[in-house]
Amino acid sequence: MPENHLFEYAVIRIVPRVDREEFLNAGVILYCPKLKFLQIRFVVNEERVRAFCHKIDLDELKNNLLAFEHICAGKKDAGPIALLDLPSRFRWLTATRSTVLQSSKVHPGFCIDPLETLNKLFEQLVL
Repeated sequence: MPENHLFEYAVIRIVPRVDREEFLNAGVILYCPKLKFLQIRFVVNEERVRAFCHKIDLDELKNNLLAFEHICAGKKDAGPIALLDLPSRFRWLTATRSTVLQSSKVHPGFCIDPLETLNKLFEQLVL
């Protein structure tokens, strides 16, 4: 029988105007310590983002989300945060912040396959 593994995840949100506290779910980041898994899936629905804020710089937004992806992967050219261990990278990416990209609170769960779980959460919470 396959083994269940503890995982943690957070929803990545686009908050075009922080002062209004409105957001769009754009992605999910999932961390499974036992399997050394840390990945993010995201999408930028440009039409929906523009409905919230027509002045937002979509290229900058996409670059920032790509930076999250590079930090998850531990890419050496992604800056000092990407060089930290997996738990520290996850905690940094999901830390409370008041910026255009924010994360929800971290939620725990159990899974057999973290990639499958990430994809399922992405479909349920973002798409």
